[in-house]
Amino acid sequence: MPFNFRKILLAFLVLAFLFVIHPKILTWIGSLLVVEDIPAEAAAAVVLNTGVDIYPRLIEAADLYREGRVQKVVINGNRKTDILRQLENSGYTPPFKWYAEHLAILASLGVPRDDIVAISAEDAYDTISEARIVGATLLNNGMTKVIITTSKFHSRRARHIWKSLYGKKLAIHIAPARSDPFAPGSWWKSGRQIRWVLSEYGAWVFYYWNKINL
Repeated sequence: MPFNFRKILLAFLVLAFLFVIHPKILTWIGSLLVVEDIPAEAAAAVVLNTGVDIYPRLIEAADLYREGRVQKVVINGNRKTDILRQLENSGYTPPFKWYAEHLAILASLGVPRDDIVAISAEDAYDTISEARIVGATLLNNGMTKVIITTSKFHSRRARHIWKSLYGKKLAIHIAPARSDPFAPGSWWKSGRQIRWVLSEYGAWVFYYWNKINL
């Protein structure tokens, strides 16, 4: 009987420990994805367009512009698959330019057209390919200090990729979108945010897997 009581007590203590500590562990898992490094000024705010929910990123870039931290806002898009290229070769013409919505949003937030740089990145399909295309254009335009605006949960990986690609050629800073809904302290309560976290950690695994197998 005493032995069984000890087992029950131990199980109870373990469950109590997990109940108390698991929110802290999950919060740490969510917080680990988020970094912020916003300088007083930079040449441009670069809005990443690979991933989900670009609107908070556009808002963040516009906020940085209005605050006087950046002189330009850089956007990119115009993604094309082989099927879309086939449609265009068959005579299909898009009803509006790829950047039309982004320009309209930025204009409504106080960013004039002359201070927006739009980069066509047809073959950007992930953060690495996007960084290669957009980063090359930044360097060609003499923009050597930039603030990357992206989703909170994507901020650490985005900064790592950009810094690993450009080293000392670009001064890279990161501004996770303040209006982004990701909540490190409660992400496990939202199915949408659970998918974001799982996808982001999966992307980290894929990133290092490719590094090992190159």
